[in-house]
Amino acid sequence: MSSYCNPKDFGAKGDGETLDTAALQAAIDVAGEAHCGVEVPAGNYVTGSLFLRSDMEFKLAEGATLVGSLDDADYPIVDTRVAGVEMPWPAGVLNAIGCSNVTISGPGGVDGRGEQWWRRYWDMREQYVKRDLRWAVDYDCRRPRNVLVYDCERVTVDGISSRRSAFWNLHVCYSQDVTVRNVTVTGNPPHVSPSTDGIDIDSCRRVLVEGCHVDCNDDNICIKSGRDADGLRVNRPCEDVEIRNCAILRGEGVTIGSETSGGMRNIRIHDVSFDGTNAGFRIKSATTRGGVIEDVTVENLRMRNVVNPIQWGLNWNPAYSYCAVPRDWDGDIPDHWLTLAESVPRSKGMPLVRGLRVRDVDAVWDGGSAGYDAGNREVLDPCAFVVEGLKESPIRDVEFENISIQSPRFGSIANVERLMMRNVNVEVTGAQTV
Repeated sequence: MSSYCNPKDFGAKGDGETLDTAALQAAIDVAGEAHCGVEVPAGNYVTGSLFLRSDMEFKLAEGATLVGSLDDADYPIVDTRVAGVEMPWPAGVLNAIGCSNVTISGPGGVDGRGEQWWRRYWDMREQYVKRDLRWAVDYDCRRPRNVLVYDCERVTVDGISSRRSAFWNLHVCYSQDVTVRNVTVTGNPPHVSPSTDGIDIDSCRRVLVEGCHVDCNDDNICIKSGRDADGLRVNRPCEDVEIRNCAILRGEGVTIGSETSGGMRNIRIHDVSFDGTNAGFRIKSATTRGGVIEDVTVENLRMRNVVNPIQWGLNWNPAYSYCAVPRDWDGDIPDHWLTLAESVPRSKGMPLVRGLRVRDVDAVWDGGSAGYDAGNREVLDPCAFVVEGLKESPIRDVEFENISIQSPRFGSIANVERLMMRNVNVEVTGAQTV
């Protein structure tokens, strides 16, 4: 960019106290009209939702942080997709919606100050579980994301940090030709910050994620494509995605699902390190999701103290995955409850997983890293493989090659057809149950 607008010229204070939303947005709007950039200088800029424009760079300089407002009113409700369902939801702290040719760059970052929303979630969940509404909590507890890229093309997110997001850190949805490079995600502690995914790639085409360092409480990097009846209606796949040269700490590893309804294809995950995560390479879906997952290549993974290096399950988390409004419910029924609870025919709900190639994986277990569940290791069940297809829809055409795993248990592989193992070595260090 040949020139940049400085938000301080529009009245931004960056003092960590003043609400700077209007000044920041004014700089963005002027830069958008002029097809130039915005450079935010060092400082702590308290802000609600900001909306970028096409043909611009938004640069957070060294020491510059967008600090999320703690007032829900500062996050306007927008039409979006959340956890696989299209519905109204608060905008993120930083948003690119319907844009093209946008760069979001660092080395500064976004601090969502998510603690109040985390507490709200846990309070709500305690009450909802008592009414068999576990599945509704994530949708009813509306929490802003730190960064949202939605319905965009040609977007680069480079070098920023994201921390303490109220919900997902970086959500890329319905977009194409996107690069996420050298992004750092931190500040989302285990057992405290629910559903604080690191990077979610959702019904997108041609996406590259590289050089990222992701430490969070849920899926570190996740590929998604819609949930149940709504995802089947939208029917937008996630395809041509590459994830490479990333470092994954704590959290749930690199995941496909559980929102698989639109399908995934041509996925490549390689040269990724994992330390202390609950899973390594994970696939999750459910019998109401549907979708075809195919042509997935996973190579050169290095894992230390990963509870389940290979974790695939197609009947994942039933309390969350299967939705039904309680028969004795006497209150209002939100529209999104009806969407979530819409029946999916069994024939359409069965996910199909086929064509998986997993090569060159080295996983060691010594139980010593400060991992995902470091304070509660005794409740975990470390084992090399947790692979559970469905009897009605087995996982098909799987290749494991050059796999070396050290783990207390082997685990299990069930409902898989046409499984090829070449040079697979599992050193079982504890009592084995298969």
